[in-house]
Amino acid sequence: MTALPREARVVIIGGGVSGCSVAYHLAQRGWTDIVLLERKRLTCGTTWHAAGLIGQLRANQNMTRLAKYSAELYQRLEAETGVATGMRMVGSLTVALTEHRREEILRQASLARAFGVAVDEVSSRDVKAMYPHLNVDDVVAAVHLPGDGQCDPANIAMALAKGARMKGAQIVEGAKVVRVTDDRGAVTGVDVEMNGEISHITAGLVVNCGGMWGRDLAAASGVTLPLHACEHFYLVTEPIDGLGHLPVLRVPDECAYYKSDAGKMMLGAFEPKAKPWGMNGIPETFEFDSLPEDFEHFEPILDMATRRMPLFETAGVHTFFNGPESFTPDDRYYLGEAPALSGYWVAAGYNSIGIVSSGGAGMALAQWMDEGTPPFDLWDVDIRRAQPFQRNRRYLRERVTETLGLLYADHYPYRQVETARGVRRSPIHDHLKARGAVFGEVAGWERANWFARDGQEREYRYDWNGQNWFDNHRAEHMAVRQGVGLFDMTSFGKIRVEGRDALAFLQRVCANDMDVDAGRIVYTQMLNDRGGIECDLTVTRLSETAFLLVVPAATVQRDLAWLRRHVGDAFAVITDMTTAESVFCLMGPQARAVMQKVSPDDFGNDAFPFGTAREIELGLGLVRAHRVTYVGELGWELYVSTDMAAHAFETLIEAAPEITLCGLHTLDSCRIEKAFRHFGHDITDEDHVLEAGLGFAVKPDKGDFIGREAFLRKKQTGPARRLVQFQLHDPAPMLFHNEALVRDGQIIGITTSGNYGHALGGAIGLGYVPCEGQSAEEVLGATYEIEVAGVRHAARASLKPLYDPRAERIRT
Repeated sequence: MTALPREARVVIIGGGVSGCSVAYHLAQRGWTDIVLLERKRLTCGTTWHAAGLIGQLRANQNMTRLAKYSAELYQRLEAETGVATGMRMVGSLTVALTEHRREEILRQASLARAFGVAVDEVSSRDVKAMYPHLNVDDVVAAVHLPGDGQCDPANIAMALAKGARMKGAQIVEGAKVVRVTDDRGAVTGVDVEMNGEISHITAGLVVNCGGMWGRDLAAASGVTLPLHACEHFYLVTEPIDGLGHLPVLRVPDECAYYKSDAGKMMLGAFEPKAKPWGMNGIPETFEFDSLPEDFEHFEPILDMATRRMPLFETAGVHTFFNGPESFTPDDRYYLGEAPALSGYWVAAGYNSIGIVSSGGAGMALAQWMDEGTPPFDLWDVDIRRAQPFQRNRRYLRERVTETLGLLYADHYPYRQVETARGVRRSPIHDHLKARGAVFGEVAGWERANWFARDGQEREYRYDWNGQNWFDNHRAEHMAVRQGVGLFDMTSFGKIRVEGRDALAFLQRVCANDMDVDAGRIVYTQMLNDRGGIECDLTVTRLSETAFLLVVPAATVQRDLAWLRRHVGDAFAVITDMTTAESVFCLMGPQARAVMQKVSPDDFGNDAFPFGTAREIELGLGLVRAHRVTYVGELGWELYVSTDMAAHAFETLIEAAPEITLCGLHTLDSCRIEKAFRHFGHDITDEDHVLEAGLGFAVKPDKGDFIGREAFLRKKQTGPARRLVQFQLHDPAPMLFHNEALVRDGQIIGITTSGNYGHALGGAIGLGYVPCEGQSAEEVLGATYEIEVAGVRHAARASLKPLYDPRAERIRT
């Protein structure tokens, strides 16, 4: 019997592939006193029955880097540890049966080329040659990734566990963590049940790799870890003569994947509507368990598979398997330190891609824990994106019925989730709905994305070209450029920082100068020690000791965590005020005329210059007006207490029928025309503020602040790349983001943002261009193209905004 230690540097909870990977990578970094605790036996939850597919291409560059790392790691593990991993680089095929899917997989092929992943576009004849058993009569396109493969999931975990032990990590089975202990907001250890007795291990760090058990364990510590198990099905045939080692095959239009292994064929499903499991908790005895068969649920997938691969008509069924896997509300896993509890780290919620993800995730988390920073931007999977309400079990149960199927659904631009909606709403939600709003969701907020005309259906009809709301979008966009538009941006995050040391604290965490007069608005970033952008925000000084920080809706928890991490002993109170005020953005050249209709205050340039905020009268109430813009036009953001929000909106609409209601798609297209940056797309924590073109918002002469030295170093050496704006010459193609960026015939990167610029007359994108040792003239002197689904389109490049480059419209 293994004895539990009394203390450890880190306790890892969960012995699946994720926990074993974290232990392995921390041990590789020379950490000692690593203890991994598994409630039953290693791999007994989900890992043991995973399909073991190794697909390297993911949704963005850094997730692809992690998947590629996993593939490389698994190929060398067997030699390192002596544990057979079953790793075979058989490649993968994805076939399209519709023109829409053809567009998607060809865009993915372009993305693979941009990310350095080997890819070939192949014909149906090529597919038949690689997969003789496949019916290819209706295949319209296919892509082949020769570097993909498959493995034995349980043995991968065992190899990682052995590698961790070889470096001194202790792994204990039959040890259930019943509680993570903490004191004053920091982890102090774990209580462990083993052989009927409770013991305590003192530790300043824990890592929750608990998979489907992880949510409830985290919730007991006040940590939000939104995930829920679903039933996940696959079928394995009896041995088939001459089957051989075939590529992994994905037929997403039929919700199916295929894998040959040991002479048998596996058929797996990502059905459109999944079955949640474990709503009332997971049985205490659960260990290498399967769930009851539900052939009726699986039968539609099998029917399509039988037509696609006729061998299923005659092959006997060896196994029909149903096992639980964890899924998250957005189909992305969770990594990082929980914002609610210092020392509480997470690596969980892998959405059925845990094997290919865990190698890279373990590497990234180990570096993050060891050095204090991740190896690169991980916002896509950062635990800080999770919203506190998302640990609601009913919400999760409803949402995961959809997210499992979305893995193989068409990944259209602007695709909206349909389940578990309506959780967070603006006070004027029903007003907007009555006027034709079609809503999307961000961080649980219902936000008007576009407005339907009378008699027009209020639904998305998805496409890779102009969707059914394209004309609505054009009308809204041009209203902002030529008249006046109104956006409901109540979802903006609003954080109040106040107290005796509020100014000194903000001077230390913000790159711009916060020592301004009350009523001034400052655009700034919060930087890390590398000069990367952790937060992108405006700060309004309300008084001598009070400031309002306005941040994107999706980053509120991240930004709160960053502030609280750095406040230290400063006498400053940080408060999330998001729901206290609604925000209405009145934007366009006629905005001043509208404001003068609804308020007796003076909105002239002299009385109310750009970058200022003050209280005004509006209708029968009071609001705070901020003269600032994210669309590149004259305008005001109106901050209204929630109790007066409906009255303020009604006053505006009734007094000014010329107002056009606008949605978030228009906000995005206008900001891209103006080359305004978007956090998470154009700027992240690995993007240097100077290379992002935001050096104007950094004031190194104000004194010391986080990131100052990195800014000065980069200013001296010069940028290695620049964020450039592009416009396609051809007005027909559409850009969304992640299109391959081509310079002088060579792929050099991807577009970070894309939308249609109706005022400029074509698709607009942003993207980073390598420029080390080059002048601006040399950067702009190159020939640029953007590759869309394998077709390259000529593009104009600019380092200044193509729309209103001198910002004259904003300040008029």
